[in-house]
Amino acid sequence: MLISAYMTGLCKEMEKLGKGIGNANRYRMLEAMMKGQKTVGEIAMEVRLTQPNVSQNLKILKSANLVSSKRKGREVYYSINVAYMMGVLKGLAGKISACKKKTRGLKNC
Repeated sequence: MLISAYMTGLCKEMEKLGKGIGNANRYRMLEAMMKGQKTVGEIAMEVRLTQPNVSQNLKILKSANLVSSKRKGREVYYSINVAYMMGVLKGLAGKISACKKKTRGLKNC
C-alpha cells in the first residue's frame, strides 16, 4: 500500500512536470532561466513572446512547482525550482532502477 501511495504521488508530480515542459514556449522560458533568474520582461525579450503571454505561462510553471519567484523592490525575479525538479527526477530514476532489477535487466518493465 505504501509503494502504491508513493507511485500515485510520483505520478501526480510527473504529470505536473509534463504539463510544465510539454509546451514549447514554456520549455524555452525554462531554458532562458537556466542562465539565472530573470524578470518577466527579460524572459519575454529572450524568448520573443509578449509579456502577458510570458506571465500566463509563468503562472502555469509556478503551479507545477517548476519555477519560483522572489520580489526585489518593484521587480519579481523568476528562477527554476531545481530542488523540486531534482526530487521528481530522482524518484522516477529510482522506480526505473527498481523495475530493471525486478526484470533482471530485460529491456521492458
